[in-house]
Amino acid sequence: MLMYRRLLVATAALTLVSGVAHAQTAAKKGAKAQPAAEAPANPVATAEALRDKALLDRLAWDITEDLTTNIGPRLVGSPAMERAKDWGVAKFKALGFTDVKVEQFAKPSWTRGEESAELVGPYPMKLGIVGLGRTVPTPAEGIEADVALFRTYAEMMAAPEGALKGKIAVITQPMVKAQDGSGYGIAGISRRSGPVEAAKRGAVALLIRSISTSDSTVPHTGVTAFGDGVASIPSAAMGVPEAEQLERLAKEGKPLRIKLKLASTTDANDVAWNISGEIKGSEKPDEVIVIGGHLDSWDVGTGALDDATGVAITTAAAKLIGDLPKHPKRTIRVVMFGSEESGGSSEAYIAAHKDEVAKIVLAGESDTGADRIYSLKLPAGAAAHPFATTAANVLAPLKIYVNRAPASHGGADIEGLEEAGVPSIELEQDATRYFDYHHTADDTLNKVRPDELAQNVAAWASLIYLVAETGIDFRVIKAAGGPASH
Repeated sequence: MLMYRRLLVATAALTLVSGVAHAQTAAKKGAKAQPAAEAPANPVATAEALRDKALLDRLAWDITEDLTTNIGPRLVGSPAMERAKDWGVAKFKALGFTDVKVEQFAKPSWTRGEESAELVGPYPMKLGIVGLGRTVPTPAEGIEADVALFRTYAEMMAAPEGALKGKIAVITQPMVKAQDGSGYGIAGISRRSGPVEAAKRGAVALLIRSISTSDSTVPHTGVTAFGDGVASIPSAAMGVPEAEQLERLAKEGKPLRIKLKLASTTDANDVAWNISGEIKGSEKPDEVIVIGGHLDSWDVGTGALDDATGVAITTAAAKLIGDLPKHPKRTIRVVMFGSEESGGSSEAYIAAHKDEVAKIVLAGESDTGADRIYSLKLPAGAAAHPFATTAANVLAPLKIYVNRAPASHGGADIEGLEEAGVPSIELEQDATRYFDYHHTADDTLNKVRPDELAQNVAAWASLIYLVAETGIDFRVIKAAGGPASH
């Protein structure tokens, strides 16, 4: 080894001496020394360098800390959400993004008021609850009624119309914990559609077991069905232990009676904003990659995992790419979507950008917290393309594999782009513990793991750079059923 090092040093010295001698000879002959031609950048080497740099970078943490500490909960229609809009603009400008835009759209808002629930029979017990997002309020004096308890949503759906007349429906269906978060869609229907379906059957209110993978008493909120022509009822979620207690009492045949109070207000004339900034492409600036997270959050926590980290991950990744000596060929646009939790961002974004859909080459959203990414899903047909092998090699040190299944849902805020034909990616995050904190007062900065947050940034930065620089055309790949790039 020592001999090898000496050989390297000697070789380097010889090269340096030779170069100096050559320059001196050229100077004596009156010739100008010519600088060596600059070799074209190797996209893979650059992507790897970005990946490794991101693992040591603190920007995503700093953004998450700033947003959760200095803005806090960011419910659409709240003063904090307006501050968040200004914060996003200032952050983009401070980090050197260009073409910073604020795109306003109409969005009715909902504001939570005082809430309480109590089991009054067979004995008194306070229930820790949180109103579901956009629930209608109870009368000021509250609602007190007997309980009709169902252990699953399907069990309630089997009840005929009118069967729950005058009762408070209670659904205690649990959510299954899974790395890919797949249990959320199944359990979440109790929250999304439960109030409307319970109302059809005559119920005067609905309580659900929180859509949660924890055993905590902390309840989880989240949006429920609402809008013109939707007949709904006051609805709330309770902590897991309370739901299990009610289920045990019902199993013993004891009649249950609950008193529920929910207060809330709405503003049909409110607005929200999508905020964006760009890292302009060096050769094909009109070809755009759209990435981002959602800026809004529920009002009960500080929205750290949902979705301050998503905003931070994509912003930090784009910033690292923007700091390169030369920007990649394509433009990278980061969007802080303004109303994901109660919907509206996706529709507003596609409406504002429908004329450039053909030039949006890829879309992706980070919105499942900040635990490590374990899988990449590429657009349809791309798993068999050489690009997939390149991406797999770059991401392998991060312990990320390329999934053979194609991306099918890159995020709620890019649904409109996907439906319009824009290819999307899914960088799948480990959601094993995400739904322990999702939509709760416990969604706070101390749940974010800095090393795993950095791994997310490394994945996004290296992958998005490769797409921006190599000219991979996912639309052509899908149409041809085979490899294509330009």
